[in-house]
Amino acid sequence: MAHPTIVVLVVASGAAWESPALGILGAHPGIVVLKRCVDVDDLLAAASAGQADVAVLGLDAPGLDVSAVDRLRAHGVRPVAIVATGALEPGRARASRIGIAELVAEDELHALPDAVTAADRAPAPPPEPVPAESGPGGPVIAVWGPAGAPGRTTVAVGIAAVLAQRERRTILVDADPHGASVGQQLGIVDGVSGLLAAARLTVSGELEERFASVQRGIDSQLSVVTGLPRPDRWVELRSGAVHHLLETARRQAHVVVDTGFSLEDDPGPDFGSRPPRNQLTLASLEVADEVVVVGSADPVGLSRLVRGLAELRELVPATPLRVVVNRMRPSLGWSEKDVAGMVGGYARLSGLYFLPDDQATVDRALVAGRTLPELGESAISRALAALVDALLVSLTLAATPRIADTAHRR
Repeated sequence: MAHPTIVVLVVASGAAWESPALGILGAHPGIVVLKRCVDVDDLLAAASAGQADVAVLGLDAPGLDVSAVDRLRAHGVRPVAIVATGALEPGRARASRIGIAELVAEDELHALPDAVTAADRAPAPPPEPVPAESGPGGPVIAVWGPAGAPGRTTVAVGIAAVLAQRERRTILVDADPHGASVGQQLGIVDGVSGLLAAARLTVSGELEERFASVQRGIDSQLSVVTGLPRPDRWVELRSGAVHHLLETARRQAHVVVDTGFSLEDDPGPDFGSRPPRNQLTLASLEVADEVVVVGSADPVGLSRLVRGLAELRELVPATPLRVVVNRMRPSLGWSEKDVAGMVGGYARLSGLYFLPDDQATVDRALVAGRTLPELGESAISRALAALVDALLVSLTLAATPRIADTAHRR
């Protein structure tokens, strides 16, 4: 009984193994090489035609990550990776992280036909991560708010700074795809993006080993992963990069994430290899143990806030939500009880907090590039401290971090 022919795509980008691999594959009676692709993007385009069964490509091919592997499998194409001589075992961890089960070393290309014709199998799970020595780890707190600049970044920076003041090792991540500004708010003026650096290390499988290199230290307890230097550079972040970054960060510290405003699941992947823009925000909310929702204390801001709460509850139905009403001022004519009545009926909340309209203190912090707690006692710093104290109680940050829980959310 004749076996079906296996149709193969190859991406070698001029690597030394390309010619011998093509010769070995071409000599096998059950294998047909359909195309030699220029790069991973060319491979994904060829795979979308639905004519290929297997892709043979270098494990170090630029652009080869979990998103690319997922798209190959969605088109029914099974990846087989070629690794450098002597790097078969070290390569398994990276291959496992991005979903590749079959590996062949360059000096063992005679085994390539067997790998190509083998039945598909799931990649082995990666080894359990070892917590870094820098801290015991902790939960992820995502700070979200609707459009209209309600003060997401001010609140995110404030929460992170108070956590650090409480002697909690804290990493502040700027994951706003539309207007990253944590770096500017803290006086970090260089154009190096920690977020983009982390994304590149994720693709190469080196993020865990080199995670310290993507952070900027503010003090002994607080560090920052700066955001996109320009909004148009969101296209450089492949799907899964932010999720991996936050899971890596939570093994070392308490994590505060400044997110974007949009919750739309835009159709980016439907138009080629471009990732969805709002994946930064959506991934942050998916990973978060608690979400702090920021809204402005005015008619427009509160209207946007209650609509956002309804969207959030659909998106993360089981995640605790804490609402922060920012810039609360007597000139509005509303009491805190009035605002609580407006907001409380739209979602079950874990807490409702009010930040006063203390613009003078906020301006001084912005001009100096400092955090609000660094400026000393003020109305807004006291309100932020009360919010953080409630979070500390709720999340039991002194207890064993809930790293294992994240596996059930994936």
